[in-house]
Amino acid sequence: MNLQVILNEDVANLGRTGDVVRVRAGYARNYLLPRKLAVMADARNLRAFENQKRIALARREARKNAAQKYKEQLEALVLTVSARAGEEGKLFGSVTNIDIERVLREKGFDVDRRKILLVEPIKQLGDYTIAVRLEPDIEANLKLTVRPE
Repeated sequence: MNLQVILNEDVANLGRTGDVVRVRAGYARNYLLPRKLAVMADARNLRAFENQKRIALARREARKNAAQKYKEQLEALVLTVSARAGEEGKLFGSVTNIDIERVLREKGFDVDRRKILLVEPIKQLGDYTIAVRLEPDIEANLKLTVRPE
């Protein structure tokens, strides 16, 4: 016997938040419902979900617009990090996303270090472009200059 449920959260191999899906009764009763990952898809819950969906869509759109403005501010910024360097421009240590977060905070920008997408720590002097993921579909490219102390 299958039941229809509305997903409250993304569930791997099943669906995204807000999807109405058919699942086996045992899966719904023993896994999805107790963990609050889904609710039964009856008329009352469907009406409430439609209302929540409109509110969430408006909230998501507002967050996206704010992130777009923040992106423009970040891309206009040029950060400079001073680090001890040896000959040939090789750094003693490295510049990591934590260092970049600290410099951004000093400039008045509050960006979580996990959103700074640095493939590997910077170990040479020079100019770099670093991606900062503000929203899942909005990425800012930050200009960073590493110079010797």
